Amino acid sequence: MKGGNFLFRNLLKGFAWLVVIIGAFILIKHNVDVDYFEWLEPIYTNTGLIYLIYLISEVIFGIIPPELFMIWAATSFELTAFIFHIVFLAIFSYLAGILGFGIGVFLNKSLFFRVSKKRILGKYEKYLLEYGVFLVIVAAVTPVPFSGISMLVGSIDLPFRRYIIFALFRFLRFIVYAFIVWEANIIY
Repeated sequence: MKGGNFLFRNLLKGFAWLVVIIGAFILIKHNVDVDYFEWLEPIYTNTGLIYLIYLISEVIFGIIPPELFMIWAATSFELTAFIFHIVFLAIFSYLAGILGFGIGVFLNKSLFFRVSKKRILGKYEKYLLEYGVFLVIVAAVTPVPFSGISMLVGSIDLPFRRYIIFALFRFLRFIVYAFIVWEANIIY
């Protein structure tokens, strides 16, 4: 199944990035003086600002990997609060995808969307034609830009109900990655 190979390749990329991010986190945690990052404290301790940065990132094609925000939550809070933040981050991401879908539906004929599609989403359009709605699942669980794929899928008039069902796989990614991030924070 060629869709399965595409998913598997992107899952491997996602886990490779996760290993790199967790490895960097562990190295920094053990080898860099905490005072070095003191200048980040006004941002790091402002939960509202962190959520705002995350929301903007998720809407704009996920520029900052969600795993970095998971690390923030793991190092800043105890387990109950960590779970709360992960749920919140996952819901934000899911809603950003829905917003992306809506942008695709309503702006698909606009110059903005055509330029975005050509410059940013163009390489994914061929995957959409090849794999169809399966691409939503791939984007939900891998580093493929979820919001961007959601825009692309919205632009082809995929029924919204089908989209939101397939997009629920986004929560699976957050559950698995959050578990790994939490364990890495506890162990190291």
